[in-house]
Amino acid sequence: MKFIVSSTYLLKQLQTLGGVINNSNTLPILDNFLFDLKQNTLTVSASDLETTMSSILEVDSDAEGTIAVPAKLLLETLKTFPEQPLTFVVENNNTVEISSNHGKYALAYADGAEFPKAVELADPSSTTILGDVLATALNKTIFAAGNDDLRPVMSGVFFQFSPENLTFVATDAHKLVKYQRTDITASQVAEFIMPKKPLNLLKGILAGSEADVTIEYNDSNAKFSFENTELICRLIDGKYPNYEAVIPKENPNKLTISRTQLLSSVRRVSIFSNKTTHQIRLKIAGAELNISAEDIDYSNKAEERLTCSYQGDDMQIGFNSRFLTEMLNNLTSDDIALEMSLPNRAGILTPADGLDEGETVTMLVMPVMLNS
Repeated sequence: MKFIVSSTYLLKQLQTLGGVINNSNTLPILDNFLFDLKQNTLTVSASDLETTMSSILEVDSDAEGTIAVPAKLLLETLKTFPEQPLTFVVENNNTVEISSNHGKYALAYADGAEFPKAVELADPSSTTILGDVLATALNKTIFAAGNDDLRPVMSGVFFQFSPENLTFVATDAHKLVKYQRTDITASQVAEFIMPKKPLNLLKGILAGSEADVTIEYNDSNAKFSFENTELICRLIDGKYPNYEAVIPKENPNKLTISRTQLLSSVRRVSIFSNKTTHQIRLKIAGAELNISAEDIDYSNKAEERLTCSYQGDDMQIGFNSRFLTEMLNNLTSDDIALEMSLPNRAGILTPADGLDEGETVTMLVMPVMLNS
């Protein structure tokens, strides 16, 4: 088995796939890339059993064969090469020899047959979505997903497809984000929960991508195919909580303010908040928003006044500043609207501008009880 490939081209593909490999694997074979060569097509795969990702590379060869090559060693070696053709030759003594312009390097390889086979999706449904749109949806939601192993359904992003729209939801019970597109639809209704790790990989690869992504899914797995890459992963099993029930429908009090101004104010004031509750207080009266925080244990306190546009009754509400900062950071609009009903009901944060046609973002932040 022998093939010739460009060093930078191979490195770029392998770095993408390398994100799948865990630092500590239960099966030693998972520390490898699977190289599957058929004439001038090389398919490289990486897996952690839950997620398998593969890319198809064009190489110069007329041979066939499969081997598993140590991922870390290969990546470290490729990073040091300038752009040049590399020749890979599989020797009989269980090593693969790489020849560059200046030298030869031999790596021990494992039998490709030991590598776990990727799942074949039986009878999947499918939807096509633009790469950049999917990356935006993931960017807007993934930060709100939980990290609680006891509630696995909340540790992923909920995909909801229908002939009317596509909806992506993430929540950790303190904050919730719902991202919806009405300009893209699916042929039939489907719901599934995707784990965070493969989504973070996709988010990185697809940002700014003009390629179409085909999403195929059944009850247990989902497959994302685009350009020369495929990612298959196991879905999170379970029923997603009824998120619509927690979004308050009647919110008569509406505050509109510059996002960057509010964000920097919250950041500054929160430095003086209690280190365990991170509580800040928003007091709104007329066209004035008063943001304050206090750490009674250390006699630290801060207060800032901002002008805003506000319709509604005067009110005071407390939020965890970390959640508020995360959400404001994640929006890209110039102005935001914060809609509230009562101090003990969730506040709804939405961008006031900067959205595409058919795009909506709703962020929900739970209040914290104010000790008056």
